[in-house]
Amino acid sequence: MSDWLIPTPPPNSWPKPPHALPAARLNEPSVGARVCVAGLVLVRQRPGTAKGVIFVTLEDETGTCNVMVWAKVFEKFRRAVIAGRLLRVTGRLQREAGVVHLLADQIEDLSSLLDLLIKPHAASP
Repeated sequence: MSDWLIPTPPPNSWPKPPHALPAARLNEPSVGARVCVAGLVLVRQRPGTAKGVIFVTLEDETGTCNVMVWAKVFEKFRRAVIAGRLLRVTGRLQREAGVVHLLADQIEDLSSLLDLLIKPHAASP
C-alpha cells in the first residue's frame, strides 16, 4: 500500500452535530442520518412550483451541499435564510437519484465570523 493513499474512514465516523461534516463526505452517512454542514451561501431559490420549499446551496472548501428548507423551518429561521452569508445547517440527509439533500431543521447564521477574516491578528508582529 502506498503512503500517498488517503485511508478510508471507519464506518459511522463522520463528524456528528454540532461539528460540521465537509461536503465531500456527504456520501458517508446513511439516508436519514442527522448531520451538520457549514458553508458560504451560493444560491437561494424559491421556485413557485416547490410548495413553499426554499433551496439553498452552500459551499465549503471541499464542495457544495444542497439544503432544502420547508416553510415551517423557514419561518423559524427566516432572518438567517434571507440574510446569512455563512450558514451552519443541521438536518437529515436525503438521497434521490444520486443527489444528496439536507432537509434543514436548524439554521444558524455565522456571517459575523467572516468579519474576523479581514481583521489583523493581534499576535502578528
